[in-house]
Amino acid sequence: CLRQAEEVIPSNQHQETPVYLGATAGMRLLSLENKSAADKVLSSVEKTLRSAPFNFQGARIISGQEEGAYGWITINYLLGNFKQVLYQWQSGWTRLLHSLKSISETSGALDLGGASTQITFVPNELSSESPENLLYFRLYGKDYLVYTHSFLCYGKDQALQQKLARDLQASTSNGSLFDPCFHQGYQRTINISDFFKNPCTSANKMQFPFNQLYIQGEGDYQKCRRNIQKLFDKTNCPYSSCSFNGIYLPPLQGDFGAFSAFYFVMNFLNLTSEQSPIALDKVASAIESFCARPWHEVKTAYHQIKEKYLSEYCFSGVYILSLLENGYEFTEKNWQRIHFLGKIGSSDAGWTLGYMLNLTNMIPAEEPAVPPLSHGSYVGLMVLCSLVLVSVLLFAWLLFHKPKCLQKGIV
Repeated sequence: CLRQAEEVIPSNQHQETPVYLGATAGMRLLSLENKSAADKVLSSVEKTLRSAPFNFQGARIISGQEEGAYGWITINYLLGNFKQVLYQWQSGWTRLLHSLKSISETSGALDLGGASTQITFVPNELSSESPENLLYFRLYGKDYLVYTHSFLCYGKDQALQQKLARDLQASTSNGSLFDPCFHQGYQRTINISDFFKNPCTSANKMQFPFNQLYIQGEGDYQKCRRNIQKLFDKTNCPYSSCSFNGIYLPPLQGDFGAFSAFYFVMNFLNLTSEQSPIALDKVASAIESFCARPWHEVKTAYHQIKEKYLSEYCFSGVYILSLLENGYEFTEKNWQRIHFLGKIGSSDAGWTLGYMLNLTNMIPAEEPAVPPLSHGSYVGLMVLCSLVLVSVLLFAWLLFHKPKCLQKGIV
């Protein structure tokens, strides 16, 4: 990555190019499990980055709330929902026309990683409920009150670990587990000692009379969906409305951009078409059909994909559907307001750009003054003004100095 940056950025700009490192949920988990190990990892990475020819500005573990907010900033910046796009990317008359159709709404952000997931959007109505989930931004002269929440341990990898821990607790077999979220014919072995070291699964730790867990796939979508839904506790809500685990969630508002693993998984399943958005029931049907395929067939069809990743697409697809539908309560009515985004233009959708924009103060709080017209637009405007001026002068001359041929009828 650093070598690529050295090649892309001109060498005379290396020293003035800032580098920031932000670590997310994986490091948040490691810090909970073993803080000294997390500190050593950061220290090692810092040492490597300081040896590069760039202006390294430091490394830190960002909070889940920051991760959600930076993702929201990224997609709205790239989609042009902040006014800076009108000035930086447009010029002249194009900029003027673009401003006439300026977007009043922002898009919500849905981010899914391996260890956490975030939901962030501007609610339609202000509420004093759960103020710890509200952030205030002033960007380009406009105020935004943003709802955001990060669910640690609910990224797709940790959600799978949580599900397996629950399944293992409920199992009566001696070290063997039939899993409906893996394809029929798939097999995997897990060391029990490693399984419960994770903070996401340590609460379910038990003593077992075996050291390894032998998993066999069943490929049963409906059963998999029921098992996953147990991860979302919907029994207790101390607020007017909740997502799951008693966390406040205001009514969903507007369009949402879903990126990172949301996009990667749904794109693999061919469910990300923007030209003709796919209805919720069709999405569920496609995932069910994929999970029903036997493992040998899937492995042959996608031989170029690593087996570890390929084996988990069934679970990940069902988990995404459960998270969005059961966790965040998207329905058939607003499902097609979710847009699965890999890139926006030529830029990756994700939290990193928002992180950089925030640290470099590239989005001002107040709206900047409108810059002067571009050279081409200025010349065009001057030519137009000149033609108008010449026309006015010619009309005035004709009005006050009529030719003799026009005066013959005058007595």
